[in-house]
Amino acid sequence: MSDAHEHSHAPANYNRAFAIGIGLNTVFVAIEAFYGWKINSLALLADAGHNLSDVAGLVLAWGGALAGKLRPNVRHTYGWKRGSILAAFANALLLLVAIGALVWEAVGRLVSPDPLAGTEGGTIMAVAAVGIVVNTVTALLFMRGGKKDLNIRGAFLHMAADALVSGGVVVAGALTLWMGWVWLDPVVSLLIAAVILLGTWSLFRQSLHLLFDGVPDSVDLMAVRQSLLDLPGVTQVHDLHVWAMGTSQIAMTAHLITPGGHPDDAFYRHAADVLHDRFEITHVTLQVVREPFMPLCGEVAPS
Repeated sequence: MSDAHEHSHAPANYNRAFAIGIGLNTVFVAIEAFYGWKINSLALLADAGHNLSDVAGLVLAWGGALAGKLRPNVRHTYGWKRGSILAAFANALLLLVAIGALVWEAVGRLVSPDPLAGTEGGTIMAVAAVGIVVNTVTALLFMRGGKKDLNIRGAFLHMAADALVSGGVVVAGALTLWMGWVWLDPVVSLLIAAVILLGTWSLFRQSLHLLFDGVPDSVDLMAVRQSLLDLPGVTQVHDLHVWAMGTSQIAMTAHLITPGGHPDDAFYRHAADVLHDRFEITHVTLQVVREPFMPLCGEVAPS
């Protein structure tokens, strides 16, 4: 049996990005709440509460990233890498709740238009414009990491969604001041909520899938099986399992049948290289036997 860990894949360090993002958004929440109180704008006060959830989302994502770096011990032999998956799932739930609140407020404004839309629209637009800058800067801090790490993607989506909301407020506010279309703001809010839902649902689905040890979307299980069968001397592959240890690391175990005898270290090194290069699987554990003797573990049959 071999456990191959030939490649070092420590999670990227986003501590600075999280610290900047949390600091910027905390300051913005204070500014938005102040002006909402000053001009008695329910819209700004409600959005300040929503942006406070962004701070909570960033704290969750940061906590998950830090948990993933804790060293394994005798009680947690994989460490706390799954904390990043839990953080991504919690972020998705938080976003879904925020979408629900946005829809609720938009419907309420359609039924009872905001009288401040024509009198304090300029102030609301100015504060929203600040929100665009803050949320866009924060989103850019996580944009690159969001392509490979589901937890970082959750933080990126949270910030990008809010930049979109703030942009909608500015555009709708300008048209409302110009044309007097009080109904435009809630309609734009509903459209933005639909756009955010599309990205959030994918985050929710993927994080829930990984929580139940699902095969990551980036991995084709049948292609992994075939790659193992293509290894020299391998005639059968049993008990093949692939799962996510965290949002950026993938593990795999399998039983390989080699009637010709047990392979040497070069075989395991080659197997680890193939699985890493083709599927980004970083933790590979292989058990090699001449004849199968373990009961099958309800594995998926090749198509």
